[in-house]
Amino acid sequence: MKFALLASGSKGNCCLIKHNDTKLVIDCGSTRKYLKACFERLQYDHLSSDAILITHTHTDHVSQMKMFQSIDTYATQDIATDHLHAIRPFESFDIKDFHITVLPMSHDCEGTVGYVIECENEKMVYVTDTGYIKKEVKDYIRDADYYVFESNHDIEMLMQTSRPVYVKQRIINDYGHLCNEDSANILSEVISEETTKEIVLAHISQEGNTRDMALRTLQQTFDKKQIHREHMRLYPADQFSIYVSGNGGKKE
Repeated sequence: MKFALLASGSKGNCCLIKHNDTKLVIDCGSTRKYLKACFERLQYDHLSSDAILITHTHTDHVSQMKMFQSIDTYATQDIATDHLHAIRPFESFDIKDFHITVLPMSHDCEGTVGYVIECENEKMVYVTDTGYIKKEVKDYIRDADYYVFESNHDIEMLMQTSRPVYVKQRIINDYGHLCNEDSANILSEVISEETTKEIVLAHISQEGNTRDMALRTLQQTFDKKQIHREHMRLYPADQFSIYVSGNGGKKE
């Protein structure tokens, strides 16, 4: 399994996943110009995608649906596309080489979900927008090879921003986003020292967090809980850059 994270954050989200000749896209936020430039750099024909999976209908995740109008689209809510497949939490389905499980998230957009994507002997967890992880979801996300997992904000740094109080409250409540500490604690519960190869911290706030702070919180949490991470690749994602997994991961 290979994946490329093209955008991650409040200004856009998009991820490509490939195994053999099966190609998936998760979300299509950002600008058309940016996504087209990413596809060109990766020499990827987005119209050859076997499907696009939608996590939820906030603009930063679906703004470029017109680019995928002809592609099979999987979503929990109605969305403007010619090929919509309705999905439900805890449902599983197959798209060629991939076995996909839909997981309910807790976010202020009805029907927000994350995904577990499996092929052969590999497993990927994709979670970008949630205020917390429900207990029944944790069993589904254990022992994955790859995690793309939200680490949105540092609470103290968020509170020092000039954002309105109601926005801060929205972010930190159970229907908002995971803070660094909560993200790190959840990951420490579900990852496997033997299995997990890579953790990409996602949806990092550009105002209420830093990439270094998110990464440091995860490292410190793992150290405190005596989780060996020498063989794991830990990477804090940029809002706008291409990150490709494999060979330890690389940024383009």
